[in-house]
Amino acid sequence: MSKVNKAKCLIIGAAGLSFLFSVYLWFLVDRDQGLFVGLWVPSILSFGGLLLTGRGSERE
Repeated sequence: MSKVNKAKCLIIGAAGLSFLFSVYLWFLVDRDQGLFVGLWVPSILSFGGLLLTGRGSERE
């Protein structure tokens, strides 16, 4: 598995864990905390996309 594929798996895994944690918080603990953690998902995916895009431009 290449480094890029490992990075993609790590990013998707982190976003998935964040989503599951936000659902847990939303239904079982506090809705406000669940909403806050739920906002991490697009942030993680955006940051990962930024890192992967930057990595691709270094090769050229």
